[in-house]
Amino acid sequence: MIDDIDQSQAPLLDHLMELRTRLLRTIYALVVAFAVCMYFASNILDILIWPLARAFPQGTGKLIYTKLYGAFFVEVKVALFAAIFVSFPVIANQLWMFIAPGLYAREKKAFLPFLVATPVLFGLGTSLAYFVVMPTAFRWFIGFQGMHGGLQLEALPGVEEYLNLVMQFILAFGGSFLLPVLLMLLNRAGIVSRAQLVSARRYVIVGIVALAALITPPDVVSQLMLAVPLLILFEGTLVVMRFAEAADERAKLVDAATA
Repeated sequence: MIDDIDQSQAPLLDHLMELRTRLLRTIYALVVAFAVCMYFASNILDILIWPLARAFPQGTGKLIYTKLYGAFFVEVKVALFAAIFVSFPVIANQLWMFIAPGLYAREKKAFLPFLVATPVLFGLGTSLAYFVVMPTAFRWFIGFQGMHGGLQLEALPGVEEYLNLVMQFILAFGGSFLLPVLLMLLNRAGIVSRAQLVSARRYVIVGIVALAALITPPDVVSQLMLAVPLLILFEGTLVVMRFAEAADERAKLVDAATA
């Protein structure tokens, strides 16, 4: 009885030691990436400020900070934000190395495309936010400047508030573009079928519009620029599901024929 207990505990301890190793490597990668990004924090901040600088008329824009330590903590926040993105390949690799031994070869083959698609779709979402949505939205916000009631209304955004807004845009668009990955995983796991999603299309559309209104700044431009691509991605996912389900049916017929 005691031997059985000891043998059952050994695999658990091995898994815990493996988890500890993977977590330590992830932390080391994040710390190293943070140190490097902290050195280049000013340059990274310049990149993040570009959409706002593009929205202002040439040479007229300003970013202010009202606390003496505000600019320093902005650079720390920028470095940490960038470090997460820089170290993501290492983090994803450690996650894969931890779960891969417990998967069958067929499961590995099915899961690997999702691991590749995640950073690609996230990058597409952040690119749309950075190059299209943010300059457009910021230009619209700045358009409220001018004379009102005999006084000059001028946009003087704070650097901390601006950074929070940029991070909100990037995470909202990058995270939302992972919708196809989520739907395909649910489909491959047998939780949701394509037929169910098609029948619930009207509710999905309402949900996407509500999500866009919730996670973007409160302006119609940003909300539409997120909702429309998400609707396109949803319809594209349904097409991919159709081909995937057809391939599964063919595989079952082949297995049945060879059995």
